[in-house]
Amino acid sequence: MYIIYHCFGSAHSSVIASAIHVGMLPTHRIPKTQEIVTLPYYDQTRREEIGSPFYVGRDELGIEVYILGMANNKEVLIKSLDSLLKIYHIKENQLILVDSLSQINTITRIGGFLSRRLGLIKIGRPLTIKGVQKAYYQFVHLVETVKDQVRDSSMGDPSHSFE
Repeated sequence: MYIIYHCFGSAHSSVIASAIHVGMLPTHRIPKTQEIVTLPYYDQTRREEIGSPFYVGRDELGIEVYILGMANNKEVLIKSLDSLLKIYHIKENQLILVDSLSQINTITRIGGFLSRRLGLIKIGRPLTIKGVQKAYYQFVHLVETVKDQVRDSSMGDPSHSFE
């Protein structure tokens, strides 16, 4: 089974959610700035890397966790992934897509735009971190919901998309 957390640019929300999922970030407290900025891929993804999945790690069940930026092509990429599953005869329940962008607040959006789009990292990155810290327990809840879905999938056939 594979889990892909996706967002616009695979630089903020998907990085945070996937890091929580694989245990790189705590679930019982809000992480410090240094814990966030040292995460692999945090506020690092370049525009030309959008659409490429990045491996984050394995969770406690051995499930591989990835991040993926979809920009404004979410529907096309999801359709492509669905088609690839069918072509290679992979059961849909082997891939769970998780939209992490829904957890992002305005502070993080503005920071991400300044940092990734305009290259104003010294201004944008601290804003993304403040926004993430403010919404952190929403990310924890999202990840816990996904993990519950994975545990339940061993008893049935889950949807392959978690939006």
